[in-house]
Amino acid sequence: MDQGNSKVWQATLTPHRSLDRNGFYLLMGLVVLVNLVVAGVFVALGAWPIAGFAGLDVLLVWWAFRMNFADARKLERISITEHELLLERESDRHPPQQRRFVRRWVRVELEEDRERELIGRLLLVSGRTRVAVGEFLPPEERKTLAQALKSALAVPRI
Repeated sequence: MDQGNSKVWQATLTPHRSLDRNGFYLLMGLVVLVNLVVAGVFVALGAWPIAGFAGLDVLLVWWAFRMNFADARKLERISITEHELLLERESDRHPPQQRRFVRRWVRVELEEDRERELIGRLLLVSGRTRVAVGEFLPPEERKTLAQALKSALAVPRI
């Protein structure tokens, strides 16, 4: 959260991914190696069609990681000025989106089940408009963000 500018409160949200590109290349190398060994064993036993299925495994793992890395490039930026709250979203799969809320009419809601200690969606609510933010964040980070947003909105002048 960046509070460097005294006129704007801002938070930039991005998903966390624990596997970087180098880790991905290492993992894919291991998957390819294991599949080559398995395919070689089956070809040696005369079951050559299995080799093609081993190649499909590699393709499926590669595709899953490609989707994962595309999701990692999501970005949500929340800016609160004296008069408005601005929500900007960027993603590889969708064009950039912008939502503006009148600051005095927006409120922050966190769906929470205290009995079972579950934290649900974080919503910006203005009238009948309900927009979920930070859906890719872990529950504790959504809770912290909700508190920070409520505090920033409570300050009469940013």
